[in-house]
This record gives sequence, C-alpha cells and structure tokens, in this order.
Amino acid sequence: MRLTILGGGGFRVPLVHRALLDDPARAVTEVTLYDTDADRLRVIAAVLERQAAGRERPVRVRLATDLDDALRGADFVFSAIRVGGTAGRVADERIPLSEGVLGQETVGAGGVLYGLRTIPVALHIAERAAALAPDAWVINFTNPAGMVTEVMAEVLGERVIGICDSPVGLVRRAARAAGADPDAVSYDYVGLNHLGWLRSLSYEGRDLLPGLLADPEALGSFEEGRLFGAEWLHALGALPNEYLHYYYFRRETLASVRAADETRGVFLDRQQGGFFEAAGRRPEDAYALWERTRLEREETYMAESREASGGWQRDTCDLEGGGYDRVALALMHAIAGDRRARLILNVRNGTTVPALAPEAIIETVCEVGADGARPLPCAPLRNDQLGLMLQLKAVERATVEAAVFKERDAALRALALHPLVDSPAVAARILERAAD
Repeated sequence: MRLTILGGGGFRVPLVHRALLDDPARAVTEVTLYDTDADRLRVIAAVLERQAAGRERPVRVRLATDLDDALRGADFVFSAIRVGGTAGRVADERIPLSEGVLGQETVGAGGVLYGLRTIPVALHIAERAAALAPDAWVINFTNPAGMVTEVMAEVLGERVIGICDSPVGLVRRAARAAGADPDAVSYDYVGLNHLGWLRSLSYEGRDLLPGLLADPEALGSFEEGRLFGAEWLHALGALPNEYLHYYYFRRETLASVRAADETRGVFLDRQQGGFFEAAGRRPEDAYALWERTRLEREETYMAESREASGGWQRDTCDLEGGGYDRVALALMHAIAGDRRARLILNVRNGTTVPALAPEAIIETVCEVGADGARPLPCAPLRNDQLGLMLQLKAVERATVEAAVFKERDAALRALALHPLVDSPAVAARILERAAD
C-alpha cells in the first residue's frame, strides 16, 4: 500500500514511521511525506533514515512539496498539518489568556482560533483528495480533530475518519488499574474529540468500572485518576477524557497556566525550533536529537493540569509517545484487509446520539472493516454529558460556518458560546485581536 502523510515535516512523523517498521505484515511499502517546508522535510527524512538503519525491507520514503503530486496514487492519506505552525499556536494561547480565559490549542478560545485558520486548508485538501485519489481513505490527525474531520466529511463522506490517542490511552490505563488485560476488555466510550467519557469497562461479562471508581488507591495509580481525583470520579460515575480537566477544573487550570513561566505553545515553539535548527546543521545526529526532544515533550505533556491537580510526574509507560500511530495502523489493516476491529474513532453520528444530527462527527466505539467505520450503539447519555456535547457541537458548527463563509457573526457566536469563555465582550475582543 502507498501512504501519504500531509504535514510530513511534522515532529511526530517518526512515530508513524516506527509503527510501519514494526508492522509484521509490512502492509505499507511506500510513504510520501508532503510539507510546505522543504527544510523540515529534509530533517525528518534524516531521522527516518537513521530509524530504519539495519531493518529488513525498510519502507521506501519519498519527499514531496506539491500537494497534487503527494496525493496522486495514494491508498491512504494521513492529514497531520499545523496551519500557522507553532507560532500560530503561541498566538492562539496568548490572546485568550490576555483576556483571562484559557487558550489551549484544541479547547476553549484557542481551539476556535485554530479551527478558523485550519478549516479552509483542510477543505482544500479534501477537495484535492476527492479529485486525485477518490478511492483513498483519509485518516485525519489534524486538530481540532472533530471539526476538521466534520468539514472534510462534507466532501469525502465516510472515506475520512478522525483519530486521537487520548481515548485508547484512557482505556488501557483504566484496564491495567482494574487488573485486566487491556487487549481483552470491551468498553463504552462516547463524546466528541477531547470531550468524551469511558462509561463501562467489561471483562468476561463483568463491568469493572464501578469497582474501579470506588477504589481510591486504584484510581491513584494512573493519570486520569490522579488528574480528576477519586472523590470527583466517584461522584461523576465515569472516567472522563483527560481534556475534560479544562472544563471540570477550569479555575485551577487557568490559575496554573497563568502562573507558569511560559505557555505550552511557547515551550514547543522554542523546543521544536531548536531541534530543527540543530538537526539541520547536524543531520547525522538528527535521530538522537529527535529522541531526546520527544522524551522531553512527553514528560511535560499537560503539565499545567497535573500542576493544578497536585503536581506529579507521568508514568514511564506513558512516555512512549504517540499511540495514535498504532491506532492508525490498526485502522489501515482493518480496512485494507477487511479484518474486523473495534476502535474509538471520530466518525459520522448516524443514529448513535439521537440528539445530534446524523452527519455530526462524534468520537465513539466503531466496528471497522473494508467498508469503513460504523459507530456501535451506546448506552443513553446522561444529561450532563449530552448537554456539554450539544453546547460544544454548536461551537464547532459555528466555527465551521465562520471559516467557510467568512462570517464574523458565526465566529463571535463560536467564541461566546464556548463554556470556557465567560462573556460575549471578551469573545469580541479575542476575535479583534486575532484579526490584527
């Protein structure tokens, strides 16, 4: 199979390449890396060359700076672009923080700003993919993944599927904490991207989640348990996606972010800029530089939320990086080989959540095969879960409308209706500053 990665000069591309090298089936024989930045492409190519050294039948890597050339002939397309680069992320975080609200890149005002910038580019990619690789499956990594997948689906229909590593990480950590094999459990997970809940975790016909939620020691053994605290998780009756910490503990997280020496975006802009500069000068050291930079990136992931919940270090098993790369590989195998698999994916709702439109993108457990991904029925949502989903879906739809039709009213609505933005006046000022 031929795979194209859009955003091929991205820092996390070597994780995907590593998964392809470790794939016993060697299903992907050629990877095309596309990026608008030729210098970054060359650096990542140097990392991949060293990573593949000594491997039998390494995956052929081709570089491209022309989108049409990259798409033509692809069987699968990974979309992992960052419109505006890390400098754009810095602005997405700083502008809302200057108004006293969270600016994280996928939630809150920062996520809306990122979506406004990214959606037109994602729509263009979908149109070119439909024209040049109509039989290809597009797997979307690009954030904000829910709204980006939704706008791409308006062109590609069910041939675009969004993925995220947060839900599968949650399931695996919860299963280990409950004493079960993560590969042997079944589960009920539903929500939107970065806004979902694990609501059952079954092994050999028994739901392990109630017992886990009643066990403070077990909850304290993994990230989400420490992040949200045993008392709140027991009261909530579910395990939330880690990103819900921004909503449930917004005051504490905002205080932690504002007290930090720098935002996450500033850290990554400085860190990745330093990596690409050094690796560009010393391509022979690119792999070692990348591995060292990657580990630091994983160690500091969601540091502000961990600080807000008492301060603690990530477990060694959570520092491998990625996770989404393995989900993507499993998804490709399931589609290309018609191997039935159950994965948590971002797909069209259909009738899964009756309160949402059939074409709305949700994140839930799907059965995957040659015909794509189909969401499985789930238990009814509680009012608090459904209410938050409906409000955030309204924000997503307004963001799409604003980005596609250049509607300022829709952009204002997207920002002002977000639960992490506390005033339409604040929303208007954020919008004005972002336009400068």
